[in-house]
Amino acid sequence: MSVIAATPIVPASERRLSNRTSLVQTLQNTLTMAYRGLVKIRRTPEQLVDVTVQPIIFTLMFAFLFGGAIAGNVQSYLPVLIPGILVQTVITTSVVTGTQLREDMDKGVFDRFRSLPIARIAPLSGALLADTVRYAIATTLTFVMGVVMGYHPAGGFWNVVLAGILVIACSWAISWIFAFFGVIARTAGSVQGISMLVLFPLTFFSNAFVDPSTMPDWLQWFVNINPVSHLVTAVREIANNGAITGDVWMSLLGAAVIVAVFAPLTVRAYMRKA
Repeated sequence: MSVIAATPIVPASERRLSNRTSLVQTLQNTLTMAYRGLVKIRRTPEQLVDVTVQPIIFTLMFAFLFGGAIAGNVQSYLPVLIPGILVQTVITTSVVTGTQLREDMDKGVFDRFRSLPIARIAPLSGALLADTVRYAIATTLTFVMGVVMGYHPAGGFWNVVLAGILVIACSWAISWIFAFFGVIARTAGSVQGISMLVLFPLTFFSNAFVDPSTMPDWLQWFVNINPVSHLVTAVREIANNGAITGDVWMSLLGAAVIVAVFAPLTVRAYMRKA
């Protein structure tokens, strides 16, 4: 009869505990939290109203209202409009990230996450990663709506896909800003109000819908340095001409800077207030 040796119990004072997680575990936790976000979308499909209805309404409204006045006809205006509508729609959609984050924190969901042995950043990065599905839906519908109306991107299918990936990547980076608002704000309504106050000047005071040369000199200066203008120009050049210009790299650099600044700020604020 063999005897199994008992595992000695190490006193708590002598245990070596680590409050850090590996990169692999962080990625695994992020994917798990992203899956949770997708399950929420599947169970509450009304969350997709903004990314399904808004692109259609905005494309129709702007095309038929301003197409004749700005470009002479709708078809001539579409190569200018569709990239602008795409950037505006997807960036505006990223506001929902902060709003839903605030709602989850108010309900106590994130209190439970803090008690789990998971990476601290996982609940945030997972939620933001799941929202890229919403961005992809908005991107697809905007391009499809444009094609239905007569938009034929000369860059070809794969350049359209590349332009969509660029918008999704930059919007994911921008969503960290609204996630930060979601953590520090008191209510979900205030998150949406603050976010729209920031987004409306950036999206409308850009080259998304009109030629900046028609604007006053002081406004042209702002439009030319507006990061939204650089992203819109990058998308237009890729989709319409198949060209990778400096605006692409400026957009990616700006996205990287936003993540580098706001991801640590958001995690730190989250750990204090969640």
